[in-house]
Amino acid sequence: TSVALSLAFKMRFWNIGGEGQFIMGAIAAAAVAFLLGPVLPEALTLIIMCAAAMLAAGLYGLIVAALKVKFGTSETLLTLMLNYVALYVLIFIGETKADWNFFLQEQSNRPVFESFADLASFPSIPLGGKFELNITVILTVLIGILLFVYLRYTKHGYEIAVVGDSAGSARYAGMKVNTIVLRTVFLSAALIGLAAA
Repeated sequence: TSVALSLAFKMRFWNIGGEGQFIMGAIAAAAVAFLLGPVLPEALTLIIMCAAAMLAAGLYGLIVAALKVKFGTSETLLTLMLNYVALYVLIFIGETKADWNFFLQEQSNRPVFESFADLASFPSIPLGGKFELNITVILTVLIGILLFVYLRYTKHGYEIAVVGDSAGSARYAGMKVNTIVLRTVFLSAALIGLAAA
């Protein structure tokens, strides 16, 4: 999540809504696991879980970016408020026993979240006799390296830095600042969704 937030922060877009974006990504990933896990191979389920989480979190972050671009709203305030909206969505899912709510255990008298660990879980690499390294740790390091390269050596990374230094200068240089803001915030939030998955 912190690696993903660095994208927005580099642009001086103060996305403090990582928690809300994480929650929305986790809900989307869990929904995929419960609905597709029983019918698809585990590897394909994991890929779709990641894609769904990235899309859900990316769109959730894009709400704030769109309002910032269109109306000049405060991203700090909106991302903070959307954390609570996501939290209340999660609470609603966690406390509502209903036929549609596949997130909860059916046999429990009180609402308890169901586990999908037997349907989909990321593989681990055995290290010695007692330890295992989950592959997501390696993916996190790889994503950190890729983001470093993205920010340091690509045109998009340069645009993010220029917009962060001065949006006015970026506009004067012919950059489409609104597009850069939307793209960067979506990518930042999508990576938070990936962390949730």
